[in-house]
Amino acid sequence: MSPKLLLAEDDPRLRQDLEQHFLRRGFRVQACENGTQALNAIHQAHFDLLLLDIMLPGVDGLSLLDELRRHQAVPVMLMSALGAEQDRISGFTRGADDYLPKPFSLAELDARVDALLRRVALDRRPAAPRNACALDFDTAKHDVAHHGQSAGLTGSEYRLLATLQAHPGEALSKAFLYQSVLHRAYTRLDRGLDVHVCNLRRKLAAIGAGHLEIQAVRGQGYILVDTGSA
Repeated sequence: MSPKLLLAEDDPRLRQDLEQHFLRRGFRVQACENGTQALNAIHQAHFDLLLLDIMLPGVDGLSLLDELRRHQAVPVMLMSALGAEQDRISGFTRGADDYLPKPFSLAELDARVDALLRRVALDRRPAAPRNACALDFDTAKHDVAHHGQSAGLTGSEYRLLATLQAHPGEALSKAFLYQSVLHRAYTRLDRGLDVHVCNLRRKLAAIGAGHLEIQAVRGQGYILVDTGSA
């Protein structure tokens, strides 16, 4: 079934443009012009994604996010012309999954929305069989173990390994991995993902799982390859 999107934006032109854009993409869209309408909507229906402007009349976007997080874990992307770092930090600390400063391009919006939906789909996948990748995945602790020895992964390292493991034989682009794993847009000067890859390789080798190789694919990204049995 196509994703169901709640769009809360008080600018009528932008709201209409975004609504039509997502309808063309096959989304089911409920558009709201203020926070009160959006609050009523989330109490009456389930949504796969919320796209909220912060400066909404009535109930503002952050207050709406607070209310939502008391009951649901649905992914939320905030939009705002406010560019101050504190506004972004406030949104993330109150439970937002992403923050998109205005103005933005539809291409960037689509990339971020798709990354959020992929991450949700990954989180909802059944737990991997014990022999998958010869690792035991602990979703509660965000760690993996090999023959009982834990790797001691960080949250980002766990998401990176789980994302690669969920796409066997597929090279995942850096742009996709940045959004899915690090929750930010990819830029050429950002080496954060490469650092996580190096640390993950080292930790897998330390627990005897070096046969699971994270290989770089030139011009594409990274792929997880099992080079031998455990």
